[in-house]
Amino acid sequence: MTAVSKNNAKRVTAPVATERLVLRPFTSADVEDRYAYQRLPEVARHLYRPPLTREGCAESIAARAEGTDWRTDGDTLLLAVCRAGEPGVVGEVVLTLTSAHARQAEIGWVFNPRHAGRGYATEAAGALLSLAFGQLDAHRVFARLDVLNTASARVCERLGMRREAHLVENDLDGDRWGSEYVYAMLAREWKG
Repeated sequence: MTAVSKNNAKRVTAPVATERLVLRPFTSADVEDRYAYQRLPEVARHLYRPPLTREGCAESIAARAEGTDWRTDGDTLLLAVCRAGEPGVVGEVVLTLTSAHARQAEIGWVFNPRHAGRGYATEAAGALLSLAFGQLDAHRVFARLDVLNTASARVCERLGMRREAHLVENDLDGDRWGSEYVYAMLAREWKG
């Protein structure tokens, strides 16, 4: 992926390929693939929100169809994760600029459970970390996840992120008080 400067902003303009995957911006043709996993209660259970509707999937894809500037707090890069040489979206990765001044970003991932256990989340998140540190000039990237989301905790650990915090009952997930872990990595720690 390349980042180009435009009015002091960076914009991701091209897909990135890993050994097995391609990370690229979503298109309107991806709505059904994204909805197939975003509608599942077992996918949304660790995200502190209800499953997405088809309309919600389509709206968020349309909002980012032209890409996203990387300049202002809240700017978000949402990428479809596809298997190289195969049709369809298997999941997504997201990077949100949480502090432009401090060059900090939050990373996240969501995958279709049909493709679990193959290392796709680790491979895709690793590629996104490389983009964050190498081209988008992030100083620190962090992930927040529900403590019950052991699969995502393992992804963070495989990436070399350290657990920095355990927030106890810090959010309400429906009727349940949820606790979160915060994992993070600094640019100087990334060995990508």
